[in-house]
Amino acid sequence: MFSAVLAGATPAVADKYVLISHAPDSDSWWNVIKNSLKQAGDDYGVQVDYRNPATGDIAEMARLIEQAAAANYDGVMVTIADFNVLQRALEKVRAKRIPLITINSGSAEQSERLGAIMHVGQPEYDAGHAAGLRAKAAGVQRFLCVNHYATNPVSFERCKGFADAIGADFRASTLDTGGVDPSAVESKVSAYLRQHPDTQGILALGPDAAGPTLRLLEKAGLTNKIWFATFDLSDDIARAIKAGTVQFAIDQQPFLQGYIPVAVMVRMKADRARGAATADSVQAALKADPKAAARFEEYGVTPVYGPRHISSGPGFITAGNLSKVEKYAGQYR
Repeated sequence: MFSAVLAGATPAVADKYVLISHAPDSDSWWNVIKNSLKQAGDDYGVQVDYRNPATGDIAEMARLIEQAAAANYDGVMVTIADFNVLQRALEKVRAKRIPLITINSGSAEQSERLGAIMHVGQPEYDAGHAAGLRAKAAGVQRFLCVNHYATNPVSFERCKGFADAIGADFRASTLDTGGVDPSAVESKVSAYLRQHPDTQGILALGPDAAGPTLRLLEKAGLTNKIWFATFDLSDDIARAIKAGTVQFAIDQQPFLQGYIPVAVMVRMKADRARGAATADSVQAALKADPKAAARFEEYGVTPVYGPRHISSGPGFITAGNLSKVEKYAGQYR
């Protein structure tokens, strides 16, 4: 392990932190966040555990949060996969006065209601809206939003932002695939397109929705006939961007969602020991930290600092910047 390097921080080799996500074991997208946690642990000399419900069951995730509270971690990081289901479990973290940072899913408002230090993630509505503006410029007026994780209410913000940007009805344009089973996704998208042959564009909410949809379009002879964009990246999506069948992938820079919370936790503990821990001081230290800056530069990721929260996106992966992203795809991008 490396010692802590944030300005003014002291080594905290014995400190233990945990990130608890909603992702099932089958979701390979989370490998980037797991890798970022390991790098942060090495950089700041702390232990960082990763926990998740094997099947993505939110009730099981709540139990993992309760276990983390009982284990007296020095800090807990968690996704707000379902505010109502997780709220009670997170109250146990607050009762123990364990620092809490939320990441990825959920909103800054929900994070504050839970008493978290900050939220590190992509504003979902804004990301969808930014993508929709690009679609509008391409002439898209009617679209399909393929949602493979509708159990997370915030996922619909992506669809709504896109729909608002092009002036469409997001409810009529959103398809709940019922999960990530590829054959089910393909079948439901196929049925939707048969019923809505005037669909001009498709927005997939991630690789689990994009992959099967791309295969369907190829089988149906619709490749390059329907404008297509997706959230996040995979090998299939990268190849499709190169081929011009996917216009862009919306990048929430997941590396930041794992690395930044650990850096913030370490800094805040050092500041609390001196009696001065504020969001401003922590963000200033993070901006000035050479180790974090080197990581961000190497992987081509850029955080957006707000008054309290830190946004990890949206960014856009296109044919123009794909080569750098591909270099670290699946590892740190």
